[in-house]
Amino acid sequence: MSSQGPPPEEFELVLPPFAPGALEGLGDSAFDDVPLAEAIDVGDGGDDPAIAFRRTLGMFATGVTVLTTRIGDQVHGMTANAFMSVSLSPPLVLISIDRRARMIGMLHEGSRYGVSVLSQDQAVLSDFFARRAVEGVEPEFVVVHDTPLVDGALAHFVARIVRSYWGGDHSLFLGQVEYARYGEGEPLLFHGGRYERMSREPRLFSQLPQELLDQLLLRGHEVTFPAGEIVMTRGEVSDTLMLLTSGSVRVERPGRTMSLGAGNLVGEIEVLNPGPGRMATITAEEETTAIAVTRAELLEGLAADPRAAIALLEILAGRFRETG
Repeated sequence: MSSQGPPPEEFELVLPPFAPGALEGLGDSAFDDVPLAEAIDVGDGGDDPAIAFRRTLGMFATGVTVLTTRIGDQVHGMTANAFMSVSLSPPLVLISIDRRARMIGMLHEGSRYGVSVLSQDQAVLSDFFARRAVEGVEPEFVVVHDTPLVDGALAHFVARIVRSYWGGDHSLFLGQVEYARYGEGEPLLFHGGRYERMSREPRLFSQLPQELLDQLLLRGHEVTFPAGEIVMTRGEVSDTLMLLTSGSVRVERPGRTMSLGAGNLVGEIEVLNPGPGRMATITAEEETTAIAVTRAELLEGLAADPRAAIALLEILAGRFRETG
């Protein structure tokens, strides 16, 4: 565990403890009463209400966080998307944790927890703290107010627990925020049981069929090329497809040169037949970002949704008409 101070470009909330009586009444409500269990109406959501309820909740898009605390020299962390702001004055946040989680026994009123909001390139850390099998991952931490936080996260909070509540099969921990910082970047999103990416380029969603776009965003990873860098070289053997998300590239092939911007695919023919090598040399005209998808990832996505395969075939047919 790294024990260096917090990263630069941060701000810290230096707050006095709550004044006596400031939180009186927070626990004196019907929220403390355990409601009777009742079957819920799930409409046409299926025969199993529990599954239908879970899937319905999954339609609410959230960010992804890693919750952390420290016991002695041991860091404990878990992935969670049940995190919310409660109040600006006083600054309060709330987390919800499954009662089966090991962290439940480590949190109590007066203790602290950290919340690290993950960026879209930190999905592997989300998997790691969700106890999924991830090889070669060694998360690093910064320590603030004796609380570990995931290094490189998009935002950080440290909160001291001032109330805990019953929440059915979860426990709720209301925390007074003692530290907060944020940086630049895009958040990792979770929706419908899978990770999603955020795009600020609306053309991406108008130029590509949604079925194909969904698979590329789900399975790809972001890469950035500075102006003048070669993205692909004619003749090289490579099996990567790229979806341009910002910037532009110059495509040079014998007898033809053209520019392509955000929303376009490059390498879509070679990803399906990499043997003969790249058909063109492609250079970044300005700083350019792209979502890169390997042949194996693409084939997995096409198998998962045959409509994506049809969409890709339509794009390839259009390319052949253009060259013809």
